[in-house]
Amino acid sequence: MTLMAGNIVEGTVVNITNFGAFIEVEGKTGLVHISEVADSYVKDIKEHLKEQDKVKVKVISIDDNGKISLSIKQANTNVPKRSARPAEIDWKSSEKKKSAANNFEDIMSKFLKDSEERMQDVKKHQEFKGKNSKRV
Repeated sequence: MTLMAGNIVEGTVVNITNFGAFIEVEGKTGLVHISEVADSYVKDIKEHLKEQDKVKVKVISIDDNGKISLSIKQANTNVPKRSARPAEIDWKSSEKKKSAANNFEDIMSKFLKDSEERMQDVKKHQEFKGKNSKRV
C-alpha cells in the first residue's frame, strides 16, 4: 500500500523530540507534531509515547520533498463524538439572568443621569468662575 494523505496506517515510534515523534511507516519516517499526539494539551510527549511503541497514525500530508506529516489524534476515529442533542436549559436561572440584566441597566441609567447632573454643575461652576475672574 502506498502512502497517501488520508490513509490510516500503523507505525513504530523510532525517535522522540521536544516537538514531536518520528514514526516509521512502510519503510519511511514521518513526523507526528506534538500538537497531533492527543486531543488534550501535551506538555511532555514522553508521557504519551515511548520509543518502539506501535501506534495508529493518519497521513496528513506528504510534501514535494517527501516529508510526511502524521497525526495520532486524527487516526483515533473511535473517540466519542459530542451529543447532537441540545444542552438542557434551566429556564429559571435564565429568568434570573434577565432580571439581573435589567437591574444592571437600571443602575447604569441612574449612574448616567447622576453623572450628567454633576457635569452640568461643574460646567456652571466653571462659567461662574470664568465670569468672576474677568472682572478683576
